[in-house]
Amino acid sequence: MSKAKKSFRPKARAPRGLRDQRGGQLQAERRMLDAIAGVYARYGFELLDTPAFEYADALGKFLPDQDRPNEGVFSFQDDDEQWLSMRYDLTAPLARFVAENYDSLPKPFRRYQWGPVWRNEKPGPGRFRQFIQIDADSVGAPTMAADAEMIAMMADCMDALGIARGDYVVRVNNRKILDGVLECAGLLPEASNYETQKLIVLRAIDKLDRLGADGVMLLLGEGRKDESGDYTKGAGLSPEQIEKVMAFTRAGAADRRETCANLRSAVGTSAIGLEGVEELQEIDRLLDALACGSDRAVFDPSVVRGLGYYTGPVFEVELVFEAENEKGEMTRFGSVGSGGRYDGLVKMFKGVEVPATGCSFGVSRLFAALEALGKTQTDAATGPVVVLVMDKDRAADYQVMTKELRDAGICAEMYMGGGGMRAQMKYADKRGAPLVVIEGEDERAKAEVTLKDLVLGERLSADISDNEEWRSGAQAQVSISRTGLVEGVQKMLMASDAFKGEG
Repeated sequence: MSKAKKSFRPKARAPRGLRDQRGGQLQAERRMLDAIAGVYARYGFELLDTPAFEYADALGKFLPDQDRPNEGVFSFQDDDEQWLSMRYDLTAPLARFVAENYDSLPKPFRRYQWGPVWRNEKPGPGRFRQFIQIDADSVGAPTMAADAEMIAMMADCMDALGIARGDYVVRVNNRKILDGVLECAGLLPEASNYETQKLIVLRAIDKLDRLGADGVMLLLGEGRKDESGDYTKGAGLSPEQIEKVMAFTRAGAADRRETCANLRSAVGTSAIGLEGVEELQEIDRLLDALACGSDRAVFDPSVVRGLGYYTGPVFEVELVFEAENEKGEMTRFGSVGSGGRYDGLVKMFKGVEVPATGCSFGVSRLFAALEALGKTQTDAATGPVVVLVMDKDRAADYQVMTKELRDAGICAEMYMGGGGMRAQMKYADKRGAPLVVIEGEDERAKAEVTLKDLVLGERLSADISDNEEWRSGAQAQVSISRTGLVEGVQKMLMASDAFKGEG
């Protein structure tokens, strides 16, 4: 007799580097997104949504590795054998959208957008392969006024989230200045390996806060091996060239004008470098007009951003307060948002340069920072009011109660499972219900309902097995007239511990 063939059962597991999220944190993140979106909208930006993936060739030089479209991004082939890639950020899809709809759009086109992005990179603690960004961009804006506005707006977002002045700073630099420094160091654009070397230099400087000067110098030279043994090839600069680049990163000062003077010395006679310094000087004047002083925005040469498409001013929002990490160590959160000017990205489609600048916040990291500051509300005890089903034959009556509560603006649901009293109470606890509504045979005979507050005291629902035990152990429950259901629920919610201090 042959053995019965076992059926395949897949192992329930989230893919590596991805995670599941539930109501409490998602609601708190949405409040954070709403606060940032409110600032964007107040500045006059229009909401936009774009697809989760694009044709890989539409991402162009934006891709981490053009020859292997699945390196750095998640890619697959369509049925017509064209490569599609999950969006790496929200900027490249915007460039495609603007190019596709160029004639019908107002110029500048000012849009904001939020949504998930995907990166095919090595995951780690707090580093996920899918995360949410919220962006704002001005496409068709050639002047430094657009960049200054982005910087001031990012600072205003921090204020809107309740992050105090002094706990954040927007750090600003200009890619043209680095181009000037590289020119002074002998790296010229006409060299065949210039773009490759430049990108490695950018990404090395971008890691200065994490690796320190010694680690960056290794990446500017022959390369660096990390703690896991992975080797990263360096830019291959000489010791003299490395020193010029490192001197550039040390040119910052507390005063923006003093930083500009230091940078002017760093670029020497380089025309592109001097142009970058002059743009920073213009941004300084505009930020003063926007009441964004050095307590909110500073010029920092170490900010270069790692992506290759930035062409001018670049900026990062850094949180400078210290908080305890998962290891119990005091540490800074660092950068939670960034942006810059990318005048060449739309050119990929149009063949002509279209000036653009934008900013972006990483939601997960910013949310973690707000949690450390106690600026989030994730209390699980703010779920829906649950109407219990004591008599399955009277489901329509319970639906009427639930609708009355919803019509009054109260979050409510009727229990839809098949369990008895004990199961329903456990369900209400797991849902974080502030209270339950009960109408059994006795209540119905008196034209009453019972309201039980689930927030007060210790929850013993696991020990409740029948209606008699419920009543003998009643705690924080009242009986009210059926016609006074809405008013009674509203009063109990207002008095509940789950709602004290809110609003």
